[in-house]
Amino acid sequence: MTAAVHAPRKPKRIWPVWPLYLIGLAPAIWGFWLGATNQLGPDPVKSFEHFLGLWAIRFLILTLAVTPLREAAGVNLLRWRRALGLLCFWYALFHFAVYLTLDLRLIAASVFGDILKRPFLLLGFAAFLLLIPLAATSNSFSIRRLGGSWGRLHKLIYPAAALGGLHLLLATKTLGLEQAVYLILLTLLLAWRLIPRAKRRGFFARA
Repeated sequence: MTAAVHAPRKPKRIWPVWPLYLIGLAPAIWGFWLGATNQLGPDPVKSFEHFLGLWAIRFLILTLAVTPLREAAGVNLLRWRRALGLLCFWYALFHFAVYLTLDLRLIAASVFGDILKRPFLLLGFAAFLLLIPLAATSNSFSIRRLGGSWGRLHKLIYPAAALGGLHLLLATKTLGLEQAVYLILLTLLLAWRLIPRAKRRGFFARA
């Protein structure tokens, strides 16, 4: 009996990560263009500020969704999670920078007065502060240097997400369908993390 000849398997294609950064930053460039050409309505600064904030929330949701998608649907996007998290941070930074420079024009008294008058700003600022160490350590050197502490540090994404969700809820004068969907998704993704990993895996193993 002759041995069966097996065709060699084609190597699995590994998509590069860098195009995700280009695609992810395209909305910020588009929003800036709309503002520069007076296409953001009667209050372009506020419109641009809200535009950037919503994109920060979108990338935050995508970042949090990576693990549930892998466990529930077998979709492995771990390779892109770092890029999604960094895009979330950059949009949060752009959002805060527009508020600080174009809205308040770097006037310290205005910043403190605004926070006292609208406490939801403090929630958003706290969420942004929690994202800073995550962005600063989202590199291979930090992963090697911090070892097991890296994973514990990056659990800060969960309180940051909770604070970001509260910021969105309290900042929205009229809760539209889009904002409601984002808040529901954030709630579900955070609730997912409250279920022990063994129980999650056991549930989908039986399904």
